[in-house]
Amino acid sequence: MPPPDLSVTEGASGLRIEHLRKSYKKRVVIRDVSMELHRGEVVGLLGPNGCGKTTTFYAIAGLVTPEAGHVFIDGREVTTLPMYRRARMGIGYLPQEMSIFRGMSVEDNILSVLEIAQPDRHKRRERLEELLSEFSVEHLRRAPALALSGGERRRVE
Repeated sequence: MPPPDLSVTEGASGLRIEHLRKSYKKRVVIRDVSMELHRGEVVGLLGPNGCGKTTTFYAIAGLVTPEAGHVFIDGREVTTLPMYRRARMGIGYLPQEMSIFRGMSVEDNILSVLEIAQPDRHKRRERLEELLSEFSVEHLRRAPALALSGGERRRVE
């Protein structure tokens, strides 16, 4: 695929996918999937097992690269951008399985992710404070992840 065109489409806001296709070996998993979602919308993707829901999410988040089609965030094509760049634009994927380091504190769990996204130590600490407040887990900052309730754990993830 050619490099993405990062110019913004006028008036675009949200997520748009056009004609996505992904196959594994000879099995086509998603074929010609298109949708447009606007900021603030809550949408569910329903279907039977094996119909391509997870692969569609993976293609949107950047975990897999589609063979055809395009992914746009706020009018910018991001089809070939890595996951961390899409995350900075507001698209992320939270798996059903627990993805938290149980032996680490809440603060250290969040910092471990921020180290990837933010090289500047001072900005990383500022962002940590913002996130602890935003997800109402300031009081848990030093608690081991193992001791969190299910809801607290999801907020930290």
